Amino acid sequence: MNISILGSTGSIGTQTLDVVREHPEFKVTSLSCGRNIKLLEEQIREFQPAFVSVSDEKDALDLRSRIRDTKTKVYSGMEGLIAVAEDPDSELLVTGIVGMLGIRPTIAAIKAGKKIALANKETLVTAGHLIMPLAKKCNVPILPVDSEHSAIFQSLQGNAENKIHRIYLTASGGLFRTKSIEEMKNAKLEDVLKNPNWDMGAKVTIDSAGMINKGLEVMEAGWLFNVKREDILVLVHPESILHSAVEYEDGAVMGQMGVPDMRLPIQYALTYPRRISLSGDRLDLFRLQNLSFFEPDLKKFRGLSLAYRAMDRGGNIPTVFNAANEKAVSLLLEGKIRFVEIPDLIERAMDEIAFISNPSLDQILDTEKAARESVNR
Repeated sequence: MNISILGSTGSIGTQTLDVVREHPEFKVTSLSCGRNIKLLEEQIREFQPAFVSVSDEKDALDLRSRIRDTKTKVYSGMEGLIAVAEDPDSELLVTGIVGMLGIRPTIAAIKAGKKIALANKETLVTAGHLIMPLAKKCNVPILPVDSEHSAIFQSLQGNAENKIHRIYLTASGGLFRTKSIEEMKNAKLEDVLKNPNWDMGAKVTIDSAGMINKGLEVMEAGWLFNVKREDILVLVHPESILHSAVEYEDGAVMGQMGVPDMRLPIQYALTYPRRISLSGDRLDLFRLQNLSFFEPDLKKFRGLSLAYRAMDRGGNIPTVFNAANEKAVSLLLEGKIRFVEIPDLIERAMDEIAFISNPSLDQILDTEKAARESVNR
C-alpha cells in the first residue's frame, strides 16, 4: 500500500515510519513536516518519496539545496500540505500534524478518495459536523490512530448491529494524578513535559498533564462513534493497559488491552481489517499486579470540565476551546504563563466568543483567530 504522511517528523509520523520499516508492503510516496528539515532530509534519503512539503518557503529553499542529488520535489505552506493530502499515488493519508492546520488537508484527502488514518483530533473536534458527512458521502473510511479511539474501534468490530450503551475512555491521569492543586501551581515546564507512560510530542504531553487532551478525545469519540457526551465516561487508569472499552446493551464490556505502544494503533489503521506481526514488548498477563480505575477529579482538572461544557454547547464552542488551548500551550512553552493558567484562558475565550450553531469552514477559522486573540491579550 502507498501512503502519505502529514507530520512525518513528529511523534506519530516517526512511529508510522517505524511500522513502514518493518513491512515492505508499505511504500511512502509523500511526506510533510513543519521546520525539522534535518530529520526530513534523512527521511527523504531513506524512503525516497516523490515529493515533500515544509511549512516555510525559506526552509523549502534550504531543503531543495540539501537534496538536489535526489529526485524528490519540495513544496511549502498550505498548498504543499494539500498536495500531500491529494497525492495521486497514495491510497491512505496519515494525518499526524498537530492542531487545526489539519482540517483543510483532511477535507482535500477525503474529496480525493483517500483513506484517512486520523491522528489529528482537532480536525473532528472543530469540524466534525463537516468532516463526517463528507467522508460518508465520498465513501471514505476514517480510521482512528489515537490509542483510545483505536481501542474503541477494535472493540466495535463484529458488532455493527449492536447498539452502544456507553464508551469507557481511559486516561493515565498524567503527571499530576496524585499531586495536589498547590503542587500543580508550582510545576515547572520541564515537569509538565514528562508523561509516565506515553512517548508524545510537547503539545500533546502538556494537554495530557491537565487532561485537556482527554476532553478533546471525548469530543472526537462523539463524532467518530456517534455517541452522546453523557454516554462517554472517562476512566483514570494509571497502568495504561486497557486502552478503552465499549459496553453494549446486554452489559457485556469489550475492550482492547496491550502495552503502551503507539505503533500498534498506527499499524492497525494501516492494515485494517488485517492484523500483521509487530515487534516490541507484549502484554504479559501473568505479571500484571493490578489494574486500577478512578473517576477524574474535575476540580483539579478543570480543562476536562470545560471540554464537557464545550461539547454540550456545540456549534463553534469546541473550536474556541481547542484554539484557546493551542494558544495557551504555546504561551506556556514560551515561558509567558504558568501551567495552571491554561484553563482560565480557555474559559475566558469561551465566555467571550459569540456562539455560532452550525459554523462553516470559514467561520470555524474565524473563530479560531478570535479565540487566539482572546488568549493573547
